Amino acid sequence: MMMSVSTIQQLEMFGPDRCETLSVEQARQMCLRLARGRYENFSVLSTLVPRALRTDFAAVYAFCRWADDLGDETGDPKRSMDLLRWWRRELEQCFAGQPRHPVFLALHPTIQRHQLPIEPFVHLIEAFQQDQTVNRYQTWEQLVGYCRLSATPVGRLVLMLCGEKRSEQLFGLSDSICTALQLTNHWQDVKRDILERDRIYIPSAMIPIESFEDRLIRSARQGYAVDREFLGQTRSVLRNCVEKTWPLYSQGSALLEKLSARSRPIVWLLAEGGQRVLRMIEMWNYETALHRPVLSKPVKLWLISKAWWNAHRARRRAERETKP
Repeated sequence: MMMSVSTIQQLEMFGPDRCETLSVEQARQMCLRLARGRYENFSVLSTLVPRALRTDFAAVYAFCRWADDLGDETGDPKRSMDLLRWWRRELEQCFAGQPRHPVFLALHPTIQRHQLPIEPFVHLIEAFQQDQTVNRYQTWEQLVGYCRLSATPVGRLVLMLCGEKRSEQLFGLSDSICTALQLTNHWQDVKRDILERDRIYIPSAMIPIESFEDRLIRSARQGYAVDREFLGQTRSVLRNCVEKTWPLYSQGSALLEKLSARSRPIVWLLAEGGQRVLRMIEMWNYETALHRPVLSKPVKLWLISKAWWNAHRARRRAERETKP
């Protein structure tokens, strides 16, 4: 897949060879537009995010979005590696107090305001670099190790932006949820990953299927199974993957009760959305080698409304309990 024209234009204006100068305010507005304009399961800037935190969320999202696109959208692993190395240099320059690229101009005040460490950002870049050299995983443990780079840093950054306690207990619970979310995305995107990025995230140790890769590619391309046995076999494999993912959501569920009122609905929405997708995969009989289930707009609106209502009730309850 080639990069979109708009992204190419942005690299021409804000890339390694040339970077136009913007004010901090212009840079933060650019990140806000990016966060509002890109498709995700749920908007990064939903009404659940406190207004005072929206530019900070947008800046972190813009960092992740740019890094992800530099890794996935060039169509050339070598070029992606060069761009990701440049992105890391820009990150280090930002943490040294000399941001240059608009994303880092926007991110620098967020880093200072919330005292964010560099490690989560570095781990995310490392995950996108790993994508350029690793497109198959042998074991479940290797895949979970990848999720520690590609998913858990995001959850930790969200907790830090929301002002939650920086404890290993909270981070560990968040890591479980974020790993589950990343795995859910992999099982949702089996067809897209193999066709668009030549990636298979199902560990090979869990695939007792002869000529699996060739049969997967041919089935995904034509939209139906290449033979009678393949679809049933892949359903069984995906069922095992889904069943290994559910316990991670359960392990992280205790996080919600430990969060503040402003963080809880944000985390609940992400976790519940991921679990809804995992249930859809089950309802679709694990056929994501052929189809990609997605949450409908009414379901997403209902989940956002439920998160808002739960947060409202929690605030009302807290107000009653603090009254003399």
